[in-house]
Amino acid sequence: MKNNLKKIAVTIPCHNEAVAISGVVSAFANAIPEADIFVYDNVSTDGTAEIAKKSGAIVCTEPNKGKGNVVRRMFADIDADIYVIVDGDGTYDASKCSEMIRRLVDNNLDMVTATRKAINSKDAYRPGHIFGNWVLTRAVSYLFGHGFTDMLSGYRVMSRRFVKSFPIISKGFEIETEMTIHALQMRVPYEELETMYDSRPEGSESKLSTFKDGLRILKMIFLLFKEERPFQFFGLFSLFLFMISIILAIPIFITYSEIGVVPRLPTAILSTGLMTLSFFSLVSGLILDGLSSARIEAKRLSYLSFK
Repeated sequence: MKNNLKKIAVTIPCHNEAVAISGVVSAFANAIPEADIFVYDNVSTDGTAEIAKKSGAIVCTEPNKGKGNVVRRMFADIDADIYVIVDGDGTYDASKCSEMIRRLVDNNLDMVTATRKAINSKDAYRPGHIFGNWVLTRAVSYLFGHGFTDMLSGYRVMSRRFVKSFPIISKGFEIETEMTIHALQMRVPYEELETMYDSRPEGSESKLSTFKDGLRILKMIFLLFKEERPFQFFGLFSLFLFMISIILAIPIFITYSEIGVVPRLPTAILSTGLMTLSFFSLVSGLILDGLSSARIEAKRLSYLSFK
């Protein structure tokens, strides 16, 4: 099926992007004129919605603040065959969108992610962002499977099947992390395409807090690791308790073998308690792993129900 037979929706979540939004809408309208462009305004106070409407976008609103909340609403409201999601800050290259869509269609993919190559890394990235992105991407790759090199990219092209089967729980900027982990968990076909990443227009400010949002992303990784890999999660906890219990017990056994008594009874009780907790943690992991497998199977069936 050719691109022009598919309905394409460009979705742009926005919060106070009055400086950049007109240029973003115009750039994507020129790059893919057959697409419908949706701007979802998230409680902006600078006239973002009005400017987007004058620029030709279909403007909707989401009253619950947070990018995750906006994306959840966009994916639920909009009906299309191909979804393009991009930040409204003017940092991404709209000219690459046609190639990303072509790859999605021609290679029968569910996601094409734009990996960022900064035109001017000093202006495009704040200190710590490159390192933080690398650390978080490596953590996700280690826990959920290797693949993505720019997990936090806000520029992606996705299939209807992926979008409509994605149960979003994120509220804020951790949405990209959840999206990436969902793709890895479902083992959907995806590719990455390097694109240029520019600095924000003068007068535009980033809404991303390096430490606050970084901690929220780490929390999301931790939560999804517990939910999607419970045996590994509780198994590591069980192993930790087991090792502490053994370390505490060794001197007690040595003393007992030498004099035949247990002089440190509180330590012996603590060691026994830790070993018991280790056993229960392992059993909990096994039980929850079975439930997680059933949940993943339900997600897979939901994914396969869409075409």
